[in-house]
Amino acid sequence: MDINLPGMDGVQCVRQLKEICPRIQILMLTVYEETERIFNSLQAGACGYLLKRTAMEELFEAVRQVMDGGTPLTDHIARKIVHYFNQQGERASTLESLSPRELQVLEALARGLSYKEVAHSLTLSIDTIRMNVRHIYQKLHVHSLAEAVAKYLSRH
Repeated sequence: MDINLPGMDGVQCVRQLKEICPRIQILMLTVYEETERIFNSLQAGACGYLLKRTAMEELFEAVRQVMDGGTPLTDHIARKIVHYFNQQGERASTLESLSPRELQVLEALARGLSYKEVAHSLTLSIDTIRMNVRHIYQKLHVHSLAEAVAKYLSRH
């Protein structure tokens, strides 16, 4: 599938084809190297993404990979994807990703206050504190209060 089709965007075409026939395997073959187009294509349901300058032998191998359940990507495209996720991981794991309220909650918990004490000191419900803690875990990519506090303390 190409991205630039007459009458319809190739990404939208992939999306519609996957709705009609979810098992269809679609390999993008295009000139576009922009990260946004790559991710839009893969999110729409494409199982691989190659550039039109790909050698014929590599293209045949890519089709075989798709048929075997693989996800063919040129090295350049794979590097873009890895770079994107590396940047996202760095951004998402920083304290800067926390809202001001989440930072207040984490700071209070780092001082040793219980959920109930934090709720009382911030005039919030315990359920709101629990929700904030869940968001903190997600944003910092941690699984426990100890890990969250350790990240907080290592940055201060």
